[in-house]
Amino acid sequence: MGQSESREGELAQLPPGQRLQRGWPVTHYGPVPKFRQERWEFRVFGATADGEKHCWTHEEFSALPYSTVVADLHCVTKFSMLGAEWGGVSTGVLMDLAPPAPDVTHVMVWAEYGFSSNMRLSDFASSTSIFATHKDGELLTAEHGFPVRLVVPHLYAWKGPKWVRGVEYMRADRRGFWEERGYHNLGDPWSEQRYSYQEEPGDGPEL
Repeated sequence: MGQSESREGELAQLPPGQRLQRGWPVTHYGPVPKFRQERWEFRVFGATADGEKHCWTHEEFSALPYSTVVADLHCVTKFSMLGAEWGGVSTGVLMDLAPPAPDVTHVMVWAEYGFSSNMRLSDFASSTSIFATHKDGELLTAEHGFPVRLVVPHLYAWKGPKWVRGVEYMRADRRGFWEERGYHNLGDPWSEQRYSYQEEPGDGPEL
């Protein structure tokens, strides 16, 4: 395959309005948090099947089954990074260890500084959704989300926060940080669901 054919093939993988990105830009809101291992805890709470909160220290979280996913990253700022290998703990592993109650429909993913992002349970539970600790075999840097960032490849990247600290199971949808500030509640890049003014009835709670 020639260079031009290879580039055409890559461009064909891009959602509408996106451009191919060769590097990995650092984009986030607010400062980079300082990691303190002795204080770090990952929590699954809310409408759990047993009604209990489930917690892991950093050592315990790091010992959970490790898997990899090769997937793209689509930023709402219009860059796309293709074919990265993400390594970490799949969302399915967390759901097996701390199952949601049968009537859970959505999750809120919580990160440092109270940042949050909501999504449908089906999106969170996708086989490609992963709590990434590594990219292309290398530990994440602090700027890119160390120790843990969520990657949900089929949604815009803001749906996968950096510096994740927990997951709340919910019986009804509730908007997260950016969703309350004008971003689309669902965030499908293939439908260009970037902003809340594009929402159709039923796409999310009223602003």
